[in-house]
Amino acid sequence: MQEIMWLVANSLRSIFLNKRRIISYVLVPLLGIFIAFLAYGKTGPSYLQAGIVDLDQTTISKNTASFIGSLKNVKTSKLAESEVKNKIASGDLDCVIILEQGFSEAIMKGEKPEVQIVSIKGAQVTTYIKAYLNNYIGNLSSLSTAANGDVTLFNTLYHNYQDSRFKVSTHSLKDTSNNNDMTIQTIGFLLMIMLNSAGGLSELILKEKENRTYFRIMSAPIDGKKYVLANVIVNMIIMTLQVVVTLTVMTKVFGISAGVPFWEMIGVMMFFSLVSVGLSLVITAFATTSNSASALQNLIITPTCLLAGCFWPVEIMPKAAQRIAEFLPQRWLLDTITELQKGHTLSSLSLNLVTLLSFALVFFIIAIYKFSRNNNVRSFL
Repeated sequence: MQEIMWLVANSLRSIFLNKRRIISYVLVPLLGIFIAFLAYGKTGPSYLQAGIVDLDQTTISKNTASFIGSLKNVKTSKLAESEVKNKIASGDLDCVIILEQGFSEAIMKGEKPEVQIVSIKGAQVTTYIKAYLNNYIGNLSSLSTAANGDVTLFNTLYHNYQDSRFKVSTHSLKDTSNNNDMTIQTIGFLLMIMLNSAGGLSELILKEKENRTYFRIMSAPIDGKKYVLANVIVNMIIMTLQVVVTLTVMTKVFGISAGVPFWEMIGVMMFFSLVSVGLSLVITAFATTSNSASALQNLIITPTCLLAGCFWPVEIMPKAAQRIAEFLPQRWLLDTITELQKGHTLSSLSLNLVTLLSFALVFFIIAIYKFSRNNNVRSFL
């Protein structure tokens, strides 16, 4: 045990005395937060800029204009009819609602009033306004029908309608989808960094064999098993540091709520850390040189991260690619976090966690078998 701790301390010392390695292992994972923040952080409520031309100038038309202005995410401004073309053409307004002369009279007669909605942006802009405006006018038409042509009765009904004590109260719920998307993209980028970091640290085994450092270590009372175990421990320490730093900066500095308790998220990420270490040892076991190990990493890690949905939602990929993603550990980890964000408990996602552990176990078994069968460990030139 003392020999293992000496190897771990020596490896950590060499890592943290090298500024380039600190940047690579600790600071680079933070890039995922910046990418996610740029992609999702600036999205906010959008407003529909609408102009209103009131040619009727009656109490009913003015109240209709006020109703449009009270709609959520709609900002209105009063216009003269001569300004309509310029405001629409310049893009200052998304649409203009024109209440024609005789608007109030038509409503009182139970007829459909003349309303024009001018826009060059089409139905995506006008449909929202039309839906609410038609409903409002429909209510007024119902009052006219009830009054049956009696202007005094209509005015009384209309006054009561405007001053109605019956109100509908609404409560806004906080939209957490944006934070969840940023979390998934940040974690997706972190997964790729963790895989590359684990691969880089395990690749040191090959480099130390190439420069004969490995054999000098083996001349001490240290065998290969202790040496590999020390490498695994260093890997786990570095990846734990990456996860803690990234999640802390994401939640405390950028204020991005992961939707999952902090320590629960770290616990889930530790399952993937084991997968990363196992895969890195498999690559090291099959590679003959550090260059071939680096090539294998690029061949395996980047494509699988792309297919697993680390950089974009997996739902936008073809069905065939989505089926392939189900066989990748990155997909199972991202799916676990997504389900936790939806309110599922960790115990209800035991299948996901067991699957991740299975991936790690399979990788470790393959690596152990290959290491035990490797007869050319001393063949580096």
